Parts: sequence; structure tokens; C-alpha cells
Amino acid sequence: MNEWPEGRTGGPGERSERYGRGSADAEPEGARAMPHVQRGNVPPRQRGRYGVPPQQAPGYDDRYGAQADPYGQGYDSGYNTGQVYGNGGGGPGQGHGDGGGPYGPGGATARPRPPANWGRRIKYGVLTLVVVVLGVSVGTYFWADSKLHKDVDLSKVIDRPAQGAGTNYLIVGSDSRKGMTKEQEKQLHTGGAEGQRTDSMMILHEGAGGPSLISLPRDSDITLPSFQGAESGKMYPAAPNTHMKLNAAYATDGPTLLVRTIEAETGLRIDHYVEIGFSGFANVVDAIGGVDMNLPQGFKDSYSGADFKAGEQTLDGQQALAYVRTRHAFATSDIQREKNQQKFLSALASQTATPSTILNPFRLYPALGAGLDTLSVDKDMSPYSLAKMFFAMKDVTGGDGVSMTMPVSGSNGGNLVWDQTKVKELVSQLNNGEKVTVSDN
Repeated sequence: MNEWPEGRTGGPGERSERYGRGSADAEPEGARAMPHVQRGNVPPRQRGRYGVPPQQAPGYDDRYGAQADPYGQGYDSGYNTGQVYGNGGGGPGQGHGDGGGPYGPGGATARPRPPANWGRRIKYGVLTLVVVVLGVSVGTYFWADSKLHKDVDLSKVIDRPAQGAGTNYLIVGSDSRKGMTKEQEKQLHTGGAEGQRTDSMMILHEGAGGPSLISLPRDSDITLPSFQGAESGKMYPAAPNTHMKLNAAYATDGPTLLVRTIEAETGLRIDHYVEIGFSGFANVVDAIGGVDMNLPQGFKDSYSGADFKAGEQTLDGQQALAYVRTRHAFATSDIQREKNQQKFLSALASQTATPSTILNPFRLYPALGAGLDTLSVDKDMSPYSLAKMFFAMKDVTGGDGVSMTMPVSGSNGGNLVWDQTKVKELVSQLNNGEKVTVSDN
């Protein structure tokens, strides 16, 4: 009895010309029709991992012509595994092909590809964004802190008032020409005077009662209190009978004496000191692309170089400096100048503290660099404190903000005399965290 499959000749030691390593037929092997194999009759225990009978001991006949090769000659049973088990999916015991096995599209136990986990992707994306933002923020903070000129030591101020509610910033605009060329002095109409004087002084209060911006006229009448020299450390006695203008205190011994004098005259404790010079002011305005202003009336002033028409306009650095310095064009002189300075600073803060500037590094960093390079602050000032001051100034023009000049009752030999009754009431409201109701009229 011939146990070989139909059409095969030769003994066990001979290889068929039709099967195995090739065929002489013109018809490709893959195109030949293969007999249908009923696999359901194969006992489950005889099936391999992929539904194919595992290799048995030599001589075993699985009833389908797949007898093992007892001679080790590479016996081919005649089954085309690519046709029976899938399109190129591999035979028994092989990897997962495209058409066979449990993971291919033709497998009896095909496993679908798991859907994309968008929740996880979004979570990791947000986490990455947060890390990047935190890194940039921390880097910007330390960069800004390194740029600050912490030149003023308020610990040298003696006999200080008690701490009240909120925070008080003394903002000073000086006529410092530090770093300016002769051409810049001419262009900005600053003159070439030696030394340094205060051109404007304001107290910005941030507290529960809302922000308040209070201008201190530089011609305000004061007497010098006792003080400790900023450089020498020497103690100087008070001069109660010597009347002078407020800006003379700065000219006498700098920022610490100015703070000491304001605290002695008002009873209001100054927490932070911020000063900016001519060139720094103009550079900040230019760095943000100018400041939009609506002027109710036009005016000219040959001293400051002001030449404005009424209406809406954008002021560049040079024009902005002329605007805040002009006083000779107004009947009320210094009082009107103080009001113009408040109006401009509020507009500057409002137009700078916007997403278009804060979120745009090409506007933010030039503005910060221009401002920080020319600021002189106290030793306890930080970028965080400076930012709080800036946003409080922005809110001055809001519903809860107050903008005013220190109440004045008259003049004394050209010096403006404060209304002491109103000043005491004003300071009491600030120290107690109350909304300011005092009028400067």
C-alpha cells in the first residue's frame, strides 16, 4: 500500500519533483488550487497555538498527509501554509503575519488595535506646557531681579512711623542725565545741569480701600527733620526754622533724606522706593511702541520742548517726557503738571499690563530691560513687589482708584503749604485701610 499522498512517487529517501524545493510546472505553486481542509475534526488537544497540529513523534500520521519526516530530509507534506492559514501569515509556530495568527485580520481570535488614549496625551501635553511656563517664569524672575539697582537702604532712615495697613510706594522721577550723550540732552530738552534733583514725587498706596495715587508738589513747604547721612552715617539735627521746598531734601542728602522728610511731614510709613531718570522714562515708552493719550487741549512749552495739539495721539519717548515735565504752559504750574503726570502713568500702566505685551516676549523683554536698567530701588524691592506696584497703578483709573494731589491750603513765600487737617484725615484713612474720601480741593 502506498502511504504517500496522491501524485507523489518515490520512497522516503527521494524528494518529489513537484514538491519541496521547486516545481517544473509552468503554473506557479501559489496559484494552484489547494484542497479544503476541515480543521474542525482535529481534536483540540492536538492543535498548536495557532490552530495547527503540533509536530508529533516520527511516523505519526495525522490523517491529513502531514506525516513527520523520520529521516530528517525536510519532508514537505504538500500543504501551502500561505494559502491555508492566511496571506503570508507564516506557518505553525511562526510570528504574527498580516493574514494569519490571532492578531491578523484573518485570525480566529483577532484582537483590535486599542484606540488612542487622548486623555493621557492631553494630560502629558498640559503638564509639559506647565513645566515650560514655570521654567520661563522663574528664569524671567531671576533675570529681572539681577537687573534691579538696589541702591537705596531704607534701614538708614531714623524715627520711622508705625506700619499701617497696605503698602506705600514712593515713586520719584528725577532729572538724572546719567548715561545720556550731549545729543540726547539736546533732543530731550533736559539741559546739561550737573547733579540730580527730583522732578516729580508720588505716593502710591495699595490697600483694602483700593489703590490711591497722591502727588506731592515739589514746591511743597517743609522743614528738615533730624537725619542720618546716607554716606557718612553722621547724625544731623533738625532745622525747624528753616523752610525749604520738598525737592531740596533730595538735593541735600538723596533718597533716604527725602523718605525721612515725607514720613516726618505726613506720619505715613514708606515701604518701598522707586526712582527713574529722564532717559529711562523715554526708553520705556519707546520700548512699548508709545502711549496713547487724549489731550483735552493743546499747549507749547519751550523749556520742556512740548508742542501738542488737542485730541487723540500716540506719544513717543521724547514727547512723553516733554508732556510730564511741562509746567510753564499752565496757570496752576506745578499742580497741573502733577495731574498730567498721574494721567500719563496710569495710561502707561494700563497699556503695558495687557496680554499683547505680557505674552509677547518681543515687547515684554525690551520694555522690562529698558525700565529695569534705569530704575533705582530700595534693597527690599523684588520683581514681585514691582509688579504689584505696576498693577496697582493700572487700577488707579478703575472704579475703586483715587488720584489726587496732597491737599494745599495756600502758599508761603512761593512754597505750597499743605492743609494739615486734610492731610491727617487722609493719612488716617490710608493707615486704617479705608477708602480715601478726602478731596484735594
